[in-house]
Amino acid sequence: MKKFVMAAVAGTVAGVVATTQIAGPLLAQEAEKTTNVYEQLDLFGDIFERIRAQYVEDVDPGDLIEAAINGMLTSLDPHSSYLSPKDAEKMREQTRGEFGGLGIEVTQEEGFVKVVSPIDGTPAAEAGIEAGDFITHVDGESLLGLGLDDAVEMMRGPVGSEILITVVREGEPEPFDVSIVRDTIQLTAVRARTVGNTAVLRLTTFNEQTYPKMKEGLEQQIEDAGGMENINGIVIDMRNNPGGLLNQAIAVSDAFLEEGEIVSTRGRDIEDGDRVNATPGDLAMGKPIVVLINGGSASASEIVAGALQDHRRAIVIGTKSFGKGSVQTVMPLRGDGAMRLTTARYYTPSGRSIQALGVSPDIVVAQPPAAPETEEDEALSARPLRSEADLRGRLNNDSLTDDQIKQIEDDREKARKAAELREEDYQLAYAIDILKGLSALGPNE
Repeated sequence: MKKFVMAAVAGTVAGVVATTQIAGPLLAQEAEKTTNVYEQLDLFGDIFERIRAQYVEDVDPGDLIEAAINGMLTSLDPHSSYLSPKDAEKMREQTRGEFGGLGIEVTQEEGFVKVVSPIDGTPAAEAGIEAGDFITHVDGESLLGLGLDDAVEMMRGPVGSEILITVVREGEPEPFDVSIVRDTIQLTAVRARTVGNTAVLRLTTFNEQTYPKMKEGLEQQIEDAGGMENINGIVIDMRNNPGGLLNQAIAVSDAFLEEGEIVSTRGRDIEDGDRVNATPGDLAMGKPIVVLINGGSASASEIVAGALQDHRRAIVIGTKSFGKGSVQTVMPLRGDGAMRLTTARYYTPSGRSIQALGVSPDIVVAQPPAAPETEEDEALSARPLRSEADLRGRLNNDSLTDDQIKQIEDDREKARKAAELREEDYQLAYAIDILKGLSALGPNE
């Protein structure tokens, strides 16, 4: 014991000596940094005063300071920005699920405004705006050189007013104009339905409504089906879901995981890191899950897809997701404004970051473009096909009961509807077919 204590004391003394020897240079370096910062702030003050006094037109000092703050933040990364009091209130409205606008989630890439995804059922989606589109002009005015918030502000306006945006799209030889009428955007966070024996949960965003509405919708589908034994699996459709609240992504992931890590976040300092684990309970009761993603699935969508994929709880199909692997914290500021600052990166349970890489599907399934139907094709599809059952004097099938015949006819009707779905939404039909196949194999013993 005495040896241990002495060793500790010796270590302490050595530490004091070492600190004394290096404290001088360290303090000098810190003092030099502080001096440089004050010199830069003095420079900023000089420029501010000269603009206010000598610029060719009178400028609002408040606008100048706000622009300087926003410039400082946007120089960090595409997702950090200053929110004026008006913008901060609009952001709060959006997380509650209702706001005015076109219905697109955008980011900035090399000075251009890029569409992350259109939101289901909004004017932008109905006008044919697609994930990956670049918006270059609004009503003929260029957006190049504007900050993201300023560009978004140009796209906002009174409900019912018309806006003309110029779009550059990969695969299109020339930019083209799209006319959109602004509307109040009411986000339906979750749409639930049953296709055949499959429950389909369409998640359009991650706001305060997402988890409760998803739980409510799934429970309703199970009840309508007469119990979970009549459901062969679940499709979680997060295509063109731009993300949203981190806590909702965690809640949705936790809903289908019994245990294990959901997501971890790591900031600049080690102590700022966080790790979130699942709690017992699975809303799907162990039924197979297919997750649908595409290039418009971002942020919170990627957290859910990554967590369920890493735990082998779901098969992920579709195309590579957007690749936004950073976490933004909204910090209130004086005067009712706010600062949106990137404070951490997030990692899936296996420890992978999806930043700029995205989540790769287990099975890549692209949505084929809708091919225009020729008059000849339309005539052929409209022509009724004849079979043995249509022939006069046909023999009856005497090997089946009426109930068995009805069951065959019901199964045939389901197959017909599945074929129609493949024409309407190939990716969703593919996901449902996978669940049918898994159901036919039966549970693993």
